[in-house]
Amino acid sequence: MRQHFKPNFLLAYPVMLSMLGQVMTGVADSVMVGWTGAVPLAASSFANVFYNIPLFFGVGVSYAITPLVAQAEGANDHSKIIAVLKNGSLINLLTGFALVALIIGIEPFMYKMGQPEEVVTLALPYLNIVAVSVIPSMIFQTYRQFAEGLQRTRVAMIIVVGSNLVNIALNYVLIFGNYGFPELGLNGAGWATLISKIIMAISMMAYVYIAKRYQPYRAGFSIGGYSRKLISKMLHIGVPAGSQFIFEAGAFGFSAIMMGWIGTTALAAHQIAINLATISYMTTSGLGAAATIRVGNFLGQHDRKNLRASAFAMIWMAAGIMTLWALLFIVGKEFLPALYIDDETVIQLAASLLIIAAFFQLSDGIQVVTAGALRGLQDVKIPSLLIFVAYWIIALPLGYVLAFILDWAALGIWVGLLIGLTITATAMVLRFNKLSKLNNVNQIQISFL
Repeated sequence: MRQHFKPNFLLAYPVMLSMLGQVMTGVADSVMVGWTGAVPLAASSFANVFYNIPLFFGVGVSYAITPLVAQAEGANDHSKIIAVLKNGSLINLLTGFALVALIIGIEPFMYKMGQPEEVVTLALPYLNIVAVSVIPSMIFQTYRQFAEGLQRTRVAMIIVVGSNLVNIALNYVLIFGNYGFPELGLNGAGWATLISKIIMAISMMAYVYIAKRYQPYRAGFSIGGYSRKLISKMLHIGVPAGSQFIFEAGAFGFSAIMMGWIGTTALAAHQIAINLATISYMTTSGLGAAATIRVGNFLGQHDRKNLRASAFAMIWMAAGIMTLWALLFIVGKEFLPALYIDDETVIQLAASLLIIAAFFQLSDGIQVVTAGALRGLQDVKIPSLLIFVAYWIIALPLGYVLAFILDWAALGIWVGLLIGLTITATAMVLRFNKLSKLNNVNQIQISFL
């Protein structure tokens, strides 16, 4: 296993920084919006429920590209790589338009979800703006997942970091009206997100088209000649993978709605704590993406021994990283929320939530890496079911009971999430251990039970 730590890290760290850069867009938005008050911060939290869940589903759909490209590269099948790029581009673009329509269609129901009226009023125009950014996000994901499937991870990292810097600069001028720009408040954060996502998509697409190393696959940019069989296969991987994100992101999203039932202070504190927990999640999510690549590549080479060793090395790396995040959350439980808002009531509640977040860091890291390894095996249906049961059958109902029946309030909701993450991590590790022990690695692709 030791020999896999270095190649795993070299492959994973650009993905980790890339994903961290992506989530930092939301962090920058939350911090800078929080400086304008608790109500705008709560509004961004509420709106992002309806933005993030569809977006995460789309990201999951795009993940079908990576294991198929990695497996095809392992088998040295260039024609398959071209076909995956072409068909994946079509799937992701259509998915992006469909998700924007879905987000806009949800908006009329947002006043009926028991949230403070002033929060919903601020949230709606912001959501209209950021919804459109799903389309460039899906275009970016197409070429990012393609490049990562070929074990090329650094350029996406650079593009994401650059885009994030653009987003922060635009936040500064559009939220607060600096340098002669109009003061748009929360809506300014929405426009900053949209513009930075467009820049990100154009940059990644142009790089893959122009770069010399990708020229053998340029036929993947052509229109027409799509394969129903391959589209079906990609959807059979991508839709369950997207469902995993829906079940998990939806659980955290619904927890935000329950926080709104408690009040604006609880919702603002939840936004801060979940924002910080998302940062730690994205670092190990990068390891999960790398696990998909490594496992998919060894699957194409029919190398079961290294397939298992590389994946378990990733899991140990995630455990180490998340232990450090847990310590940071405990030590900085009051300092970190104070970066977002100057409201002592919100800060103290967020500090309490960060203690619970510290406890679920280990489970969060292990489950995201193991889910990535399972995607590398093209096993997504049963993991989706496991996530659904853990969150929606166990965690959320338990959180509701603790919060509203036993009067634990906001802490009860987060204890439910802690239990859901722990169950998910345990189930994922057992699932991967079982499948990866099969003597014939090719059987893994059809062993969903």
